[in-house]
Amino acid sequence: MTIREQGDRRTFFGHPVGLTNLFGVELWERFSFYGMLTILGYYLYYSVTDGGLGLPQSTATGIVGAYGGLVYLSTVLGGWIADRLLGMERTVFYGGVVVMLGHIALAILPGLTGVGVGLVLVALGSGALKANASSLLGTLYDKGDARADGGFTLFYLGINLGAFIGPLITGLLQTRIGFHYGFGAAAIGMALGLIQYVVFRRNLGEHGRQVPNPLPRSAIGKTAGVFVAVIVVIAAAVALKLVTLANLSQVTTGVIIVASIGYFLIMLGSDKVSGPERVRLRAFIPLFVANAVFWSLFQQIFTVLAVYSDERMNWSIFGWTAPSNWIGSIEPIWIIVLSPLFALMWTRLGKRAPTTPRKFAYGVIGMGLAFLCFVPLAGITAVPALLVMAVLGVFAVSELLLSPIGLSVTTKLAPEAFRAQMMALYFFSVGLGTSMSGVLARYYDPSREVAYFGILGGVAVAAGVIVFAIAPWISRQMEGVH
Repeated sequence: MTIREQGDRRTFFGHPVGLTNLFGVELWERFSFYGMLTILGYYLYYSVTDGGLGLPQSTATGIVGAYGGLVYLSTVLGGWIADRLLGMERTVFYGGVVVMLGHIALAILPGLTGVGVGLVLVALGSGALKANASSLLGTLYDKGDARADGGFTLFYLGINLGAFIGPLITGLLQTRIGFHYGFGAAAIGMALGLIQYVVFRRNLGEHGRQVPNPLPRSAIGKTAGVFVAVIVVIAAAVALKLVTLANLSQVTTGVIIVASIGYFLIMLGSDKVSGPERVRLRAFIPLFVANAVFWSLFQQIFTVLAVYSDERMNWSIFGWTAPSNWIGSIEPIWIIVLSPLFALMWTRLGKRAPTTPRKFAYGVIGMGLAFLCFVPLAGITAVPALLVMAVLGVFAVSELLLSPIGLSVTTKLAPEAFRAQMMALYFFSVGLGTSMSGVLARYYDPSREVAYFGILGGVAVAAGVIVFAIAPWISRQMEGVH
């Protein structure tokens, strides 16, 4: 690793040195998150004799999708805490602590009690950490800095190193000695991330230390009342069985849609948002929708494709059968290989690279084509893991065209008074797609794979073509952001 001086600023391969700290903490947070997520569905629907909870398979995949959606929904709370109370840098740290406690709860508390307590804590902690780590990275680059897309792509490499290693370890632990040991490994991973973050905290300098829009003392009582009211409403909905395990993904999807519309209206109507910032916010709306379409297919790695891996794939490797959850590590392998190439490509192309809306369009179209690749596999009895690995390579290329670019453009389009909360709004689109992956999973049936993968793939391709067609209009509204 090369760290050198550039003027009066230390750099890491030409990027701000603070990237190394955020790279590391995100790597370990994703290790814990994906390590847990890839065995969660199996834990929910495996029989009690196999160490699971014995829930119906459709309920289990719905819970996984809803949980993922709730993680991203909670980013708005993490963004609000950073903008109004703690600042981004401290919110990242405390979010990691809550994530670690959630994994500990999953590891030591039995049954649905452990699932409930653990998933709530992990969702809240991940929401706080995820939105603010990405926003904090954005503050390391000036607006218009051509290195930003490359920096976010390297950051994405850290995410996927964690996503690759986590499922490998938790899967082996789950199949050898039990689910709770896998959840325990996730807790250890997050603890390592926190240690690394504290030791190298100085690399971030003063970035993210300030609270951009402090909450006045006069508003503390009103704010506490709002939080209490929300908790009471949630408790009442559960008690009245308006929200159940079976409909959790549908309810989560509806809540995220309503919250997203509300958030756009609040920011567009705020007197703290200038005219040019308001125009850029409007440009973000079609990118938000495209992102949700992309993730509704991509996140099925943890719902439909988790079941597909368990029931339809041949995981035999030289006579040894690999854990089914290793499907969660395949796509990150591709990301690890391709991320440096994409980072170099965007950095070298600079202003000559495709515009952000065009990158989004290519990503959504690619994701649709990846789903269509499953159609010819429908007639194969036990699908070889190598074939699925090739298809997930298309997932990876599509993700690199859209996801790190989405993180980068969100920081560029963000109003100054809503920097962290704008990143939370971006994650709302990811959360909407993630909860939709649980809704869509209910329609999957191995006997109807041609229709399932064909229809969803075709819809995604069509959505990407529409974004491509309106890309010039989006670029004009972005006002100078490439």
